[in-house]
Amino acid sequence: MTLRTLAVFAVFALLTAAAATTGAQFMPGPWYAALAKPDWTPPNWLFGPVWTLLYVMIAVAGALAWRSAGPSLATLLWLVQMVANTLWSYLFFGLNRIDLALADITLLWLAIVGFVATVWNRSRTAALLFVPYLLWVSFAAALNLAVFRLN
Repeated sequence: MTLRTLAVFAVFALLTAAAATTGAQFMPGPWYAALAKPDWTPPNWLFGPVWTLLYVMIAVAGALAWRSAGPSLATLLWLVQMVANTLWSYLFFGLNRIDLALADITLLWLAIVGFVATVWNRSRTAALLFVPYLLWVSFAAALNLAVFRLN
């Protein structure tokens, strides 16, 4: 692996870590515990390990997309999803705005789908690394919607 390749991976890892750190500042607390939630809500302990794995995959996918196409629509969509991902925890847990978080997660979902579609022909690996993320965000969006409806 070249120094340039390592630098690309490092940049995407740092961007992803920054988003993860920001998200970790807004954790479920008494407000979230008091909300009505559907029976299929996962336990709180599950979110940390799932997001850790997903963030690694997100960083690698971003680096692979950059290596295959440089600055491109795929890279822009990767950045959009990263911003939307970062904002969700702030909107939901920080501001207690279930409605704004639902709008944000919709944008996040669209950016993920756009990234997968845009990068598919250039880096199938990058696209496939986003599939578990898409599935998790689809589940999270359904949960966000359910919590919105119940509250």
